[in-house]
Amino acid sequence: MSIRWGFLGAGSIATKALTPAVHGANNATLQAVASRDAIRSQSLEPVRVHSTYQDLLDDPEIDAVYISLANHQHCEWSIKALQAGKHVLCEKPIAMDAKEARLMAEAAKNNDRMLVEAVWTRWHPRFVRMVELVQNGAIGEIKAINASFTFPGSLEGNYRLLPEMGGGSLFDVGPYPLHAWSALTQGNFNMTINSVERNMSSTDVDMTTRIDSTLNGSIAAHALTSFERDEEQELLVTGSLLSIENIGNDAFTSYKNTSVLTIGDTLETFAPVDPYQLMVENFGARMNGEKSWILPFEETIRVMEILDQIAATKGGLNPS
Repeated sequence: MSIRWGFLGAGSIATKALTPAVHGANNATLQAVASRDAIRSQSLEPVRVHSTYQDLLDDPEIDAVYISLANHQHCEWSIKALQAGKHVLCEKPIAMDAKEARLMAEAAKNNDRMLVEAVWTRWHPRFVRMVELVQNGAIGEIKAINASFTFPGSLEGNYRLLPEMGGGSLFDVGPYPLHAWSALTQGNFNMTINSVERNMSSTDVDMTTRIDSTLNGSIAAHALTSFERDEEQELLVTGSLLSIENIGNDAFTSYKNTSVLTIGDTLETFAPVDPYQLMVENFGARMNGEKSWILPFEETIRVMEILDQIAATKGGLNPS
């Protein structure tokens, strides 16, 4: 069965990534789009355009909803979609805090519908290979995980500068390294924070956050997020036997390009792939009762708890 998708929002990610993913998927149709801009909605080439989000949710010809609204709207509209009988794929971070994430999980359970956080990197073959190498013991015991996602950007007028809308670098790109921590520890990790350093904006969101922590009592875990540093993406896992690392400045954003992984002194190369399309296809396959992998919502809640823990930790300013 081809899954009939409805999009709430037609912003940058929906336009540049999810639209081609749905159009290219072997089990998906873009049935409808609802956004504040009808012309932009129509440009995504859906079967129909709805004038309001609720109209889209009331459409009986929609099976699944993709939500790419501002962070503070994720919980409200995910729950409304689930209550309308739709399966939901929602952008990261899934919610404003773990409490909201649990409310969303309860709505999914009560309405017998899937709810998945769209952390598309988790479907990328290179990332899947890293997790496989860790789980089969190829690198020995994990000793350290270093992750960073930074970029300079002009954010004037952008919701990412507004705390009430879930702004800040930790919420915007922090889910990528934290989901890496989760995946590499099989979704079972506790975190002790050693230090958190932040540089705050005039609007009181973090422009840069640096986290020094320990996972499960023995893994040194470091993460750096920023809107104001040079572009850098790193994912390096140090094991007792060897290390693995994503090569190239695309640790979390490899998209339709060749990607490379070092395994000790060996290089593995991965053909260009659209991980958004893999995410959409796996989501649809699960809806159709087929064997497929989707991100467990238990991991999403755990990552949200860690985000809460980091956000609540007082830290110094102006990290070097």
